[in-house]
Amino acid sequence: QVQLVESGGGLVQPGGSLRLSCAASGIIFRFYNMGWYRQAPGKQRELVARITPGGSTNFGDSVKGRFTISRDNPKNTMTLQMNSLEPEDTAVYYCNARHLYGRSEYWGQGTQVTVSS
Repeated sequence: QVQLVESGGGLVQPGGSLRLSCAASGIIFRFYNMGWYRQAPGKQRELVARITPGGSTNFGDSVKGRFTISRDNPKNTMTLQMNSLEPEDTAVYYCNARHLYGRSEYWGQGTQVTVSS
Protein backbone atom coordinates (compact mmCIF):
# COMPACT_ATOMS: atom_id res chain seq x y z
CA GLN A 1 0.00 0.00 0.00
CA VAL A 2 1.43 3.34 -1.06
CA GLN A 3 1.35 6.16 1.43
CA LEU A 4 2.57 9.74 1.16
CA VAL A 5 2.24 11.46 4.51
CA GLU A 6 2.72 15.21 4.73
CA SER A 7 3.53 17.09 7.90
CA GLY A 8 4.59 20.56 8.97
CA GLY A 9 1.74 22.76 7.85
CA GLY A 10 0.17 25.41 10.02
CA LEU A 11 -0.38 29.11 10.57
CA VAL A 12 2.48 31.55 10.08
CA GLN A 13 2.77 35.32 9.84
CA PRO A 14 3.81 37.02 6.60
CA GLY A 15 7.56 36.93 6.23
CA GLY A 16 7.83 33.78 8.30
CA SER A 17 9.03 30.29 7.45
CA LEU A 18 7.66 26.77 7.47
CA ARG A 19 9.11 23.39 6.61
CA LEU A 20 6.95 20.71 5.07
CA SER A 21 7.93 17.06 5.03
CA CYS A 22 6.65 14.13 3.02
CA ALA A 23 7.32 10.55 4.10
CA ALA A 24 6.79 7.91 1.43
CA SER A 25 6.17 4.21 1.88
CA GLY A 26 5.15 1.42 -0.46
CA ILE A 27 7.18 2.73 -3.41
CA ILE A 28 10.78 2.39 -4.57
CA PHE A 29 11.57 5.99 -3.76
CA ARG A 30 14.60 6.37 -6.05
CA PHE A 31 12.41 5.55 -9.07
CA TYR A 32 10.12 8.52 -8.47
CA ASN A 33 10.23 12.20 -9.20
CA MET A 34 8.85 13.92 -6.13
CA GLY A 35 7.05 17.19 -5.93
CA TRP A 36 4.90 19.62 -4.01
CA TYR A 37 1.74 21.10 -5.43
CA ARG A 38 -0.73 23.48 -3.84
CA GLN A 39 -4.34 24.43 -4.25
CA ALA A 40 -5.93 27.59 -2.91
CA PRO A 41 -9.71 27.96 -2.62
CA GLY A 42 -11.27 28.58 -6.01
CA LYS A 43 -8.00 28.02 -7.87
CA GLN A 44 -6.45 25.16 -9.80
CA ARG A 45 -3.77 22.97 -8.31
CA GLU A 46 -0.37 24.34 -9.25
CA LEU A 47 3.23 23.18 -9.12
CA VAL A 48 5.29 24.48 -6.24
CA ALA A 49 8.51 22.50 -6.70
CA ARG A 50 9.80 19.20 -8.08
CA ILE A 51 12.94 17.18 -7.52
CA THR A 52 14.34 14.22 -9.43
CA PRO A 53 16.00 11.23 -7.78
CA GLY A 54 19.36 12.79 -8.65
CA GLY A 55 18.46 16.11 -7.04
CA SER A 56 17.62 18.28 -10.04
CA THR A 57 14.93 20.79 -9.14
CA ASN A 58 12.46 23.17 -10.67
CA PHE A 59 10.08 25.65 -9.07
CA GLY A 60 6.90 27.50 -9.80
CA ASP A 61 7.58 31.11 -10.75
CA SER A 62 5.84 32.51 -7.68
CA VAL A 63 8.12 30.69 -5.22
CA LYS A 64 11.50 30.94 -6.93
CA GLY A 65 14.12 32.33 -4.58
CA ARG A 66 11.95 31.76 -1.50
CA PHE A 67 11.40 27.99 -1.38
CA THR A 68 13.86 25.13 -1.54
CA ILE A 69 13.20 21.43 -2.03
CA SER A 70 15.32 18.47 -1.00
CA ARG A 71 15.03 14.71 -0.64
CA ASP A 72 16.71 11.95 1.28
CA ASN A 73 16.54 8.82 -0.83
CA PRO A 74 17.65 6.30 1.82
CA LYS A 75 15.03 7.68 4.24
CA ASN A 76 12.26 8.01 1.63
CA THR A 77 11.57 11.60 2.61
CA MET A 78 11.22 14.94 0.88
CA THR A 79 11.27 18.41 2.41
CA LEU A 80 10.04 21.81 1.29
CA GLN A 81 11.59 24.77 3.09
CA MET A 82 9.40 27.83 2.67
CA ASN A 83 10.83 31.25 3.54
CA SER A 84 9.52 34.78 3.20
CA LEU A 85 5.98 33.47 3.17
CA GLU A 86 3.24 35.66 1.75
CA PRO A 87 -0.55 35.56 2.20
CA GLU A 88 -0.72 34.39 -1.43
CA ASP A 89 1.07 31.19 -0.37
CA THR A 90 -1.98 30.15 1.65
CA ALA A 91 -3.19 26.83 0.27
CA VAL A 92 -3.39 23.11 0.84
CA TYR A 93 -0.01 21.63 -0.05
CA TYR A 94 0.14 18.15 -1.55
CA CYS A 95 3.02 15.73 -1.83
CA ASN A 96 3.27 14.03 -5.23
CA ALA A 97 5.22 11.00 -6.42
CA ARG A 98 5.44 10.33 -10.16
CA HIS A 99 7.25 7.29 -11.55
CA LEU A 100 10.21 8.13 -13.79
CA TYR A 101 8.59 6.28 -16.71
CA GLY A 102 5.04 7.41 -16.00
CA ARG A 103 3.81 4.05 -14.78
CA SER A 104 2.20 5.38 -11.64
CA GLU A 105 1.48 8.54 -9.70
CA TYR A 106 0.44 9.09 -6.11
CA TRP A 107 -0.78 11.97 -3.95
CA GLY A 108 -0.72 12.68 -0.26
CA GLN A 109 -3.76 13.83 1.66
CA GLY A 110 -2.57 17.44 1.84
CA THR A 111 -1.54 19.80 4.61
CA GLN A 112 -2.90 23.28 5.18
CA VAL A 113 -0.57 26.27 5.12
CA THR A 114 -2.06 29.59 6.17
CA VAL A 115 -0.10 32.83 6.00
CA SER A 116 -1.85 35.55 7.91
CA SER A 117 -1.24 38.22 10.51
